[in-house]
Amino acid sequence: QVQLVESGGGLVQAGGSLRLSCAASGVADSSTNMGWFRQAPGKEREFVASISWSDGKTHYRDSVKGRFTISRDNAKNTVYLQMNSLNPEDTAIYSCAATGPNRLVYAYWGQGTQVTVSS
Repeated sequence: QVQLVESGGGLVQAGGSLRLSCAASGVADSSTNMGWFRQAPGKEREFVASISWSDGKTHYRDSVKGRFTISRDNAKNTVYLQMNSLNPEDTAIYSCAATGPNRLVYAYWGQGTQVTVSS
């Protein structure tokens, strides 16, 4: 059974940085993709970044390119999201997700962690 546990959220001033962690267990398939998503109040959930568990290939939404970095530590089964130059528009609940048998579908989700950026 896949379990994902996020940590590292909090309150930060605009221009600051945070690093989110996602501890994964039960992810036995190296072809899994790991992703970070976020949902702000009153808005739909949106894709932030993803990384291939096997080769480390990454993808980002345009608004975070150059500011956010997704990475993984295979030995620790952990995925990170380093967020720099944060602005109030980044305020949201950030969730970690993993694809299932269908590599195009994120089937497993963590509980989410709140990120609040004050102006």
